[in-house]
Amino acid sequence: MPPKFDPNEVKIIKLRCVGGEVGATASLAPKVGPLGLSPKKIGEDIAKATGEWKGLKITVQLTVQNRQAAVAVCPSAAALIIRALKEPPRDRKKVKNIKHNGNITMEDIYTAARVMRPRSLAKEFSGTVCEILGTARSVGCTVDGRPPQEWIEQIQEGTFETPSE
Repeated sequence: MPPKFDPNEVKIIKLRCVGGEVGATASLAPKVGPLGLSPKKIGEDIAKATGEWKGLKITVQLTVQNRQAAVAVCPSAAALIIRALKEPPRDRKKVKNIKHNGNITMEDIYTAARVMRPRSLAKEFSGTVCEILGTARSVGCTVDGRPPQEWIEQIQEGTFETPSE
């Protein structure tokens, strides 16, 4: 038999869900049920916390202690870039294979890099900026009217200076 769950112990659960929508309680139940939490209530809490990320896939961190769950949003680099594009929220069931061919500013890239810095594997901030630019390239948008690959090459050559933090 597995050991009894200590209610004072802090448990952290990471989930991937769609922002602003109540996820299927059937997928939440195996994760939060053994902790003594209601999947329906957790789904509503997640939908409320991810309201500003409507329509985007986002990672959510549940911190469970004393049968109380705190919801924290952990956005990915792609979600930050798509949000910076300021596209209208789309209906996932009707609109498929969307192309994100907008234009964002370098300041949006710096903002996303500052959010992602603690999870980045780069030694310096310029490396984190290059990671975000690579994500912008895969999303399909341009940065200040130029392809992100040009910015990455300039940063690596040293002809473009990024802020220290």
